[in-house]
Amino acid sequence: MSDFTMPSLGADMDQGTLLEWLVSPGDRVHKGDPVAVVDTSKAAIEVEVFEDGVVGELLVPPGTTVQVGTPLARIDATGSGMSTPAASPAAPAPSVAVPRPPRSSVRATPLARRLADELGVDIDRLGRPGGLPVRAEDVRAAAQRPPSDQPAVEQRPTEPPSAVATRHDSMRATIAARMSRANRDIPHYFLSSDVDLGPAMRWLREHNLPLPVAERVVPAALLLRASALAAAATPELNGFWVDDGFVPGDGVHLAVATSLRGGGLLAPVLHDADHLSVDALMAALRDLVTRARTGRLRAAELSDPTLTVTNLGDQGADSVHGVIYPPQVALVGFGRVADRPWAVEGLLGVRPSTTVTLAADHRATDGFTGSRFLALVDHHLQHPEDL
Repeated sequence: MSDFTMPSLGADMDQGTLLEWLVSPGDRVHKGDPVAVVDTSKAAIEVEVFEDGVVGELLVPPGTTVQVGTPLARIDATGSGMSTPAASPAAPAPSVAVPRPPRSSVRATPLARRLADELGVDIDRLGRPGGLPVRAEDVRAAAQRPPSDQPAVEQRPTEPPSAVATRHDSMRATIAARMSRANRDIPHYFLSSDVDLGPAMRWLREHNLPLPVAERVVPAALLLRASALAAAATPELNGFWVDDGFVPGDGVHLAVATSLRGGGLLAPVLHDADHLSVDALMAALRDLVTRARTGRLRAAELSDPTLTVTNLGDQGADSVHGVIYPPQVALVGFGRVADRPWAVEGLLGVRPSTTVTLAADHRATDGFTGSRFLALVDHHLQHPEDL
């Protein structure tokens, strides 16, 4: 019997609130299955189990805040002595499609949103007092009530402004603490390089031509792919500063800084980004950003980033000189893609270009390594067919 504990969903997480159990005692689970929803200071996250087994005792009730590492449940890895409930007859599929309500901004756990979609419940009508997230049991209860018994829109308890402010304040406090530590402890150095994106944009137009709109690749995917390949070739920038020494990452896991609706940041992770094709990276990026902004990320998707990339180009910034997220040792920034004067072989023309920046930890590397990284990003973007 082993413990399933409150995970650390980021280096700045000391505690979390268990919002909801997705399993019950006796349920058989497999490695990677989501078993609970945890509220951090940034978002509600589904957390997965890391072994096969049978769920034993649930030690922490929903609504409880505990420290990272606190046992939440017992998992019997062998399944001995535990009885797996017999499979219940499958519920008959509805013969008539149920209209799905539009996605709302009401706080809800990922499971609650899925259930609301499946059961045709308007999750907008299910706000909980105090701004607490709507849970799956709230959705199930609402689905069993006749429509006339459901709270009218005018009467529903929506998340009060004070709750929104509290969550926003909590996220800002977390960011403030982490960035203050970074500025205090990390001796940053900064480099930048202007990159001609003419070849990349031409390749992108040709690549997207036969693709449906939903599958087309945006420039950000090329920038991330170039960053991943450059990081793989300069491992000194891809890892962590721990106990006065550099520890290289076990892969290139890019954290993508993502702004949230209503303010704040999350950085979902593209694991092994250097092994993803441009199309696969684009699909993964689209999926991660969408779920980050709708509160449907899983714990593994916030874990173990080795390098952070931020792109403020779509906000109009020409360049961004970021602050490293400890214990990482570097951060890559991209500014907007714009037509600018560009000299080639003595002739002045106009090319689409962007400014690539690198913030790096001087304890781990020097400017020579940082310059090599930027040169590699440039090189890859001049040969997009090889990305």
